[in-house]
Amino acid sequence: MRKFNSGKITFEYPESWEVEKADILSNPDCIATLSKGSENLINAVMFPTATNLDDYKIFMEDAISDDGGVILTSDFVQIGDRNAIKLLANMDTPEINFDIHTFVFIEDGNIYIFEMRTLDTSGESEREFKNMIDSFEILK
Repeated sequence: MRKFNSGKITFEYPESWEVEKADILSNPDCIATLSKGSENLINAVMFPTATNLDDYKIFMEDAISDDGGVILTSDFVQIGDRNAIKLLANMDTPEINFDIHTFVFIEDGNIYIFEMRTLDTSGESEREFKNMIDSFEILK
């Protein structure tokens, strides 16, 4: 396992994943981008927010549906001592069909969103992503 540390957050990730240069020009809130081959991409963003998990869950579901995605599951979960949203959606475009796995945390006025877009149907990337989320820590 490797350890990612942005100075604001930290998490562990498998050797099979690569940390990419975060695209802060088009997404200044991006704090981490990881990839595994050409079929798996994780983006993590963080920004100040006044919202709560209840309201953000509705907003996120609406945004995915408005983009043509199908929400397969969307639940409130407990990860360690944190409350979170766990969402699974499928996006089917003329070019590609992929799943979107998302975890959202809100803590101390900041929102942390981890999103994995994947073509992997074996479950391996999903398990690795969940392990990353389980090791997620906010640095104080």
